[in-house]
Amino acid sequence: GHHKMAILLLVGCTALALRTPTPKITATATATERKLLMPVFPEVCEHTGITLTRYMNEIARANPELLDLQTLVSSIQTACKTINVLVERSHITGLVGYAEGGGSINVQGEEQKTLDVVTNDVLKKALRFTGKMGVIASEEEDAPVELGDDAGLPDYGSQALVETGRYTAVFDPLDGSSNVDAGIPTGTIFGIFEADQECMVPDIDGCDTYEEVADDNCEVTSAVSQQCLTDTLQPGTNLVASGYCLYSSSTFLALTLGGGVQIFTLDTQTGEFVLTHPDVKLPARGKIYSMNEANRLMWDAPLRAYVDDLQKGEGESGERYSSRYIGSMVGDVHRTLLYGGIFGYPADQKNVNGKLRLLYEAAPMAYLIEQAGGLALTGKTRIMDIIPQSVHQRVPVILGSPDDVRECRKYYDVFTGAATMDSSEEAQAIRERCFSRLTPGQLLDTTMSKEPDSIALDTTGDGNVDKVVPIEERNKYS
Repeated sequence: GHHKMAILLLVGCTALALRTPTPKITATATATERKLLMPVFPEVCEHTGITLTRYMNEIARANPELLDLQTLVSSIQTACKTINVLVERSHITGLVGYAEGGGSINVQGEEQKTLDVVTNDVLKKALRFTGKMGVIASEEEDAPVELGDDAGLPDYGSQALVETGRYTAVFDPLDGSSNVDAGIPTGTIFGIFEADQECMVPDIDGCDTYEEVADDNCEVTSAVSQQCLTDTLQPGTNLVASGYCLYSSSTFLALTLGGGVQIFTLDTQTGEFVLTHPDVKLPARGKIYSMNEANRLMWDAPLRAYVDDLQKGEGESGERYSSRYIGSMVGDVHRTLLYGGIFGYPADQKNVNGKLRLLYEAAPMAYLIEQAGGLALTGKTRIMDIIPQSVHQRVPVILGSPDDVRECRKYYDVFTGAATMDSSEEAQAIRERCFSRLTPGQLLDTTMSKEPDSIALDTTGDGNVDKVVPIEERNKYS
């Protein structure tokens, strides 16, 4: 049935005392040298704290070019509240279990739960109704969905002088949805890119979505949808905003606009998200590793060696690490943001590219983690650098505290580095796997300084990357 939500408009303060620390003002520059002026709150209502609505209001006042983003975050916030209600009541309303009584499979070959379908719909409509969206790509949609002029919005015939920016949104509407039955936390992951042009996606394209094994790399052939894919298949470095909502003991909304990470908590009394964790920074090192150890025997050799050392207390810190794994990416990332440590869904022999999707899981989370001072790699490559080759492309993910992630990477570097690797097939396979995700000529940040320092080269002319060299050495190979 339809869930009607009572929306309460609050003016001024309500009678709930919530104290929120005041955010500091900082001007930050991202890779594209986009300066973001952070808001200042000289006065805070002692009853409501700083709400997400006020925060975005202030962001738009300080950065007028982000006005449209304010509308988008507002719609995402509403969608998250709605999804929260759906998840919370799903055992009562019968929304748990598989779609259409079982057997409805999404593009990825995963059975779609009724909640997946409903939450995808909620988020899609919320974004569409803003009138600011060009395209959306979702885990539950086979191809990017075009939200052009026929998005079902009323036409007021008033010609605005300023062309509104078109944005592309990517999202996983309910990550970990299979956990809802067991009462385990779930979440929504979102990322927002600026889109260059509008595009149309025809209904028919070359993707058979209901095969047993979904074809992640099916070709989209028509020219119009090709433009649409170009708008969608952008590397994480192009993200203007990303975040997640976590539906757990409280409902949290984490957000970055490129100036640090803010975490808001839903106050169920007022229906507002309130800033509770301003400017979150990951500890430089944690004491927790978080991976599915059932796959351990199939992991890459360097990762097995790294985790062995962590368990014995023989890593760099000399501490024995503890293990925590929820199996719900949003929950695991949230804990990592707050406590530090390392989280991974690494490559293994069965899933050579891991399981997480680059576009709407790995990249948005990588942006958040980096904005909180952490790192996010595939093992060797910075996730934010990778240009997606298809909408549902998967990549291995290892993210968390900077010292922990660098330490893990050292094991890979020794194993696959040209100078130190042995001639084992496994080392060669890992190298080739890493190269296969790169595009010839693309710039890479291999020192994790957020500035490109190396370039991916195709030295044999077969169209595939076979070397990564420092930018200043590129001419040796041309």
